[in-house]
Amino acid sequence: MATSELIEMLGKPIQLHLSSSAEKKLAEIEQPLCLEMELYFSCLIRKQVRVRDELSSPFRVEASEKLKIGFRPVMTKNCSVSGCDGEAPPLSDFPIEKPERYIPHWLKLDFRKGQWWSEFGYAPPP
Repeated sequence: MATSELIEMLGKPIQLHLSSSAEKKLAEIEQPLCLEMELYFSCLIRKQVRVRDELSSPFRVEASEKLKIGFRPVMTKNCSVSGCDGEAPPLSDFPIEKPERYIPHWLKLDFRKGQWWSEFGYAPPP
């Protein structure tokens, strides 16, 4: 059975949705799963959830014994696409004022075909 629970980061609630397959896989793993919600500011804005060995996120919460969640606003050091030569542009932490305003409203986690799948957002989840 899938579950939904509220967690808190920087005083803001995040609705955490776990699929039944994610719950089952979390129960099986020995090391905690570290998810980093990355909000990427550049020429465009991108949202992405990354699975990490450890969290480097400046804002973190331990959702459970088996799940750690971080939020990391980042930016590119420049906005030149041609200067990257097909490589990902170098990132740096974004010195965001009032980061609590950017904390996502929800995070979904699933485990499909042997891989973690996750997304986050700011409106009610689909």
